[in-house]
Amino acid sequence: MQTWIKVRKIMTQYFSNLRWYVVVLMMVFYSLSSYALLFIAGEEGLLNIHDFVYWLVITSSTVGYGDMSPSTAAGKWIVALYIIPMGLSIFALVLGRAANFVSKQWQKGARGLNALNVSNHILVIGWNGKRTEQLIKLLLIEKENSIEKPEIVLCVRADITNPYPSLIDFVHVESFNKDEDMDKACVQTAATILIDNPHDDMTMTTALYCSQRNKKAHKVAYFDDESLVKLLQQHCPEIECTPSVAVEMLAKSAFDPGSSLLHHDLLDVYEGQAQFSATIAQNVDAISVKNLFYQLKHKYDAIFIGVASNHDILKIVVNPPLTAQLLPGDKIFYIAENRINNIDWTKFSDADLL
Repeated sequence: MQTWIKVRKIMTQYFSNLRWYVVVLMMVFYSLSSYALLFIAGEEGLLNIHDFVYWLVITSSTVGYGDMSPSTAAGKWIVALYIIPMGLSIFALVLGRAANFVSKQWQKGARGLNALNVSNHILVIGWNGKRTEQLIKLLLIEKENSIEKPEIVLCVRADITNPYPSLIDFVHVESFNKDEDMDKACVQTAATILIDNPHDDMTMTTALYCSQRNKKAHKVAYFDDESLVKLLQQHCPEIECTPSVAVEMLAKSAFDPGSSLLHHDLLDVYEGQAQFSATIAQNVDAISVKNLFYQLKHKYDAIFIGVASNHDILKIVVNPPLTAQLLPGDKIFYIAENRINNIDWTKFSDADLL
């Protein structure tokens, strides 16, 4: 009994460590040896190459349609003692290794160990528990309402698995500042990079790194300490910095009751009016604020609130004069029930206003 247990352990270890090329060689040897034995047995009805491959597969996998079978006594013995037992063993081995491979790939994906191949995606860097989960939920809702529907990638250092395995891509890294790690998340091809780490110093270094790796991406960094915002913008003026506004909302609500509820409603994507943005098309003439304000409300039931010049997207002018002219490429901000897709900018002429 002890000898059999040792043999079984050795065989289990050997077969579990088999390389794929060894499995392929076993399949080739099995096929050639089966063909040779059938040839020796005189099974001419099974020796046509097309018939042989078809018959060998359905026989070794025990499907056995019965449309083809050995006709000689020797052939039947060969099938019973060699082809079926060996075929079952190899078939089980291939299925087991295939299932193991798929399982390992799924586990690697859930743990964020696979390198991705995506572009023009939204890259979320950092993990803050419930706050990051809420951020992902909001991004998924915005994605469904957008035309581009970009992929969302979560890149973390924390020891977690993918919180939304069927909805987002997930990457685990050792450092947010190493090329070999961040290349797994395709940082250089991301369209938008959102940085929110538990510690502001980590956010700062990550933002500096992302600014160096991807100049074109729209980058947003969240800070608890507002004093770091000016420091980062001195080195990376293209990064949009978002400080915590909880204290400001408290002060505003003290003098203007309901202000915090208003801002929450404008940021909430689940219900109520929300704030969105759109870029004026390049194939139109300049549009006056007066005309834009009227046409947005008249045609789309939306309220114009501000604009950012295409020359400085981070400098937003709220409530500009009615006489101000908006140029192609400028980004406008508005309040509406839902995001307005495919705005017809050719309808925003002074003639239409009259």
